[in-house]
Amino acid sequence: MEHGVIFNLQRFSVHDGPGIRTTVFLKGCPLRCLWCHNPESLAFEPELAVAEGRCIGCSECVTGCPRPAGPLGDRVGCEACGRCVAVCPTGARQILGRTWSVEGLMAAVLRDRDFHEMSGGGVTFSGGEPLAQPAFLVAALTACRAEGVHTTLDTSGFAPREALLEAAALADLVLFDLKVLDDAVHREVTGVSNQPILANLRALAAVHPAIWLRVPVIAGINDDPAGIEAIAVLAAGLPAVRRVSLLPYHATGSPKAKRLGRPPAREFATPSHEHMEALARLVTVHGLQTTIGG
Repeated sequence: MEHGVIFNLQRFSVHDGPGIRTTVFLKGCPLRCLWCHNPESLAFEPELAVAEGRCIGCSECVTGCPRPAGPLGDRVGCEACGRCVAVCPTGARQILGRTWSVEGLMAAVLRDRDFHEMSGGGVTFSGGEPLAQPAFLVAALTACRAEGVHTTLDTSGFAPREALLEAAALADLVLFDLKVLDDAVHREVTGVSNQPILANLRALAAVHPAIWLRVPVIAGINDDPAGIEAIAVLAAGLPAVRRVSLLPYHATGSPKAKRLGRPPAREFATPSHEHMEALARLVTVHGLQTTIGG
């Protein structure tokens, strides 16, 4: 039985594919996007998060922590054992990420089956980068399909092509996140080249019938009309791309990073609704279904 590390199981999601969905967020990501709004997804292993505003200074966590240095201050040597979490009376401490079996995941997923079926929804595998845990992802997708559950894969496309195509073959829909077409800019803002991503997108579009492109719109990075139109031209040339979703930046990454004891994420201006509408019109004129958000 395959096992994987999941940091969130979000029920009643309406932004990760059609209908009401159960979104499974897998830990681990090879990208380091400057605007990352899920910093808890980056590391592969479970992590300790601390909401300092909930701490009442009771020191129960000091008693529970097995480290000589204790649980306060820096987190060097913390193995996210969860002992401080177990004794914290206010929920100020939390372990983000735990190991799931496919069987356990399916038991949780199928509790939402009625909502999936009445809304045309299903299960979405997201992250992090779900393809960074390929064996678990494929096993979970296979189990969903065996139960007749609609499946969606949300990926950055930065993965070995064989892993992408194997998983995508088990997904009814692929949400493909595309940041920016200029490779130098992509390297600067994500830490990786976009050349394997674009090659994977074209390879996927040649064999998969249903792809939605999702573009996070980040001020000063990719919110210029020329860059968005270039993405629209690329999408229009791929018949498998059914929709382009423009996702306005939102600043949720910094408070999460603080809870993890990391430097805050870089913050950007949130694009105005008028600017988002103008960018959407640039995409729509290429014959593509276009949404803002979703």
